[in-house]
Amino acid sequence: MTDISMHADNVDNAIALVIFAHGAGADKDADFMVEVSAKLNQQKINVLRFNFPYMDRRLIDGKRYPPNRMPILVECFTEILASVDSSLPIFLMGKSMGGRVAATLACEELTNVLGIICLGYPFHPQKQPEKLRLAPLQETKLPVLIIQGDRDALGNKDEISQYQISPQCQLVFLDDGDHNLKPRMKSGFTHQQHINSAINEITRFIDEIN
Repeated sequence: MTDISMHADNVDNAIALVIFAHGAGADKDADFMVEVSAKLNQQKINVLRFNFPYMDRRLIDGKRYPPNRMPILVECFTEILASVDSSLPIFLMGKSMGGRVAATLACEELTNVLGIICLGYPFHPQKQPEKLRLAPLQETKLPVLIIQGDRDALGNKDEISQYQISPQCQLVFLDDGDHNLKPRMKSGFTHQQHINSAINEITRFIDEIN
């Protein structure tokens, strides 16, 4: 696999590198991806964003291709990781599908990665709670931080409380957050507050392991 689109957001005196994978519907330059990367930079964390192959293909010809199959997504993420030349501690992070791919990689021995971060883990497809995607969270060999809106349609707080996952997984729920961590206005919270809370949790997780 070649010519994967990447973008590095780097700062001086960084304490870690996060390799950040997008979700199924938005590319590496989506507003959420850019904002989270910028806020991590403020915490002295470098970020490397990239596109999976189907997304680069979408951007070239404008057609909406579905995501690649999981083996291709895993291969792409693995190649990105292998291409990185950094002395910094490395963490793999993903939004939704990207987090699932990152967690899947952690089922194997990754000698140069310290932890996995999932922003809105897709525990199951929307309206299909019987189709669980728990294996990566049960078989992980690395610490995993999952930041989840507590009313996420792909795995809400009540559903997740019934799942059996590895004790290596830390779960943080954001009040009234949806799959994009966005709360409803009536909740008294804002999307910006929840993104800031997510950044604080990511920074804490990295500091704890680093």
